Amino acid sequence: MKILIVKLSAIGDVIHTLPSLNAIRKYYPEAHITWLVEEAASSLVVGHEALNRVIISKRKQWIKKILGPSCLKNIKEAYQFIKKLRDTEYDLIIDFQGLLKSGVLVALARGKRKTGFDKGMEHMEHSYICLNERIPPVSMENHALLRNLMLINALGIKSKKIEFKISVSDHTRKFIGSVLERHGIKGPELLVAINPVAKWETKLWDNRKFALLADRLIEKYNASVVFTGSQSDKSTIKNIMSFMNKKAVNLAGKTTLKTLAALYEKTRFVISTDTGPMHMAAAVGTPVIAFFGPTAPWRTGPFGSEHKILRSGLNCSPCFKRQCNTIDCMKQISVEQVLDAISRVIE
Repeated sequence: MKILIVKLSAIGDVIHTLPSLNAIRKYYPEAHITWLVEEAASSLVVGHEALNRVIISKRKQWIKKILGPSCLKNIKEAYQFIKKLRDTEYDLIIDFQGLLKSGVLVALARGKRKTGFDKGMEHMEHSYICLNERIPPVSMENHALLRNLMLINALGIKSKKIEFKISVSDHTRKFIGSVLERHGIKGPELLVAINPVAKWETKLWDNRKFALLADRLIEKYNASVVFTGSQSDKSTIKNIMSFMNKKAVNLAGKTTLKTLAALYEKTRFVISTDTGPMHMAAAVGTPVIAFFGPTAPWRTGPFGSEHKILRSGLNCSPCFKRQCNTIDCMKQISVEQVLDAISRVIE
């Protein structure tokens, strides 16, 4: 049995597909399973115990450099990628992405059964036309993780247990431990991670509030506070820390996805906006205190009952908009609300 999983991006979406991967592996223990993923999220699945092979698409890089001096090199890379995609005839291809970019790749791949949701799901971009076996759509009000399990359940693959099994090596754990030690963090003190940045402007909370929150954590709980994010988040976090009276650590741009997972394993809880690292924390079993404004936590929140969701409760939320004149849904979340959620997690 040869199976191809297609879930290209983003970090949270890939994490939400891991329980389906583990369910497929349990149902087909002898199968050869391949995952097709884009470069940015690839480290989440490379080395995963349930996979035999990972094919990485560098689509964004190829598009970006198509007219540059490395044009020929990129064309050759894309050609080799397509060859690799087509070098196996799969018994089952599952399109978990449901977008045009995944539909094109499903069409290019060689497979007997090309499966995924039929038309009727939001943001599908007609990907269903590339399938020869279409599963009836389910409600988007179900959590994304559960929608993936519903898809494989319709294929006869049952799942009784939700498992992520993000592979974090002992070497990676030791590495992140040494990073923390270099910043003076060691021993059993309360370690808290704050991930304050998101790609959507409407998902952001006020920098001064994050600063006040971090100071209160340090004052009230004697916590060690670590800020996390990508390289591009570094300046925003630096701005947050400039408003603080206490000391914190800025690890933005200094972690890979695997070292971030190792860091979150060590933290008592993670405070985050609605973004990929929020799902990473949930996947490694760390409680999350998450800010939600324009998006719906029942659809894409941190999965599990141990997490705390903070919302202002405005009638316009969720609106799923990337831009807003007021962003009141986020502004009305207070520092006291967050501290109350923190006390409930600690207790």
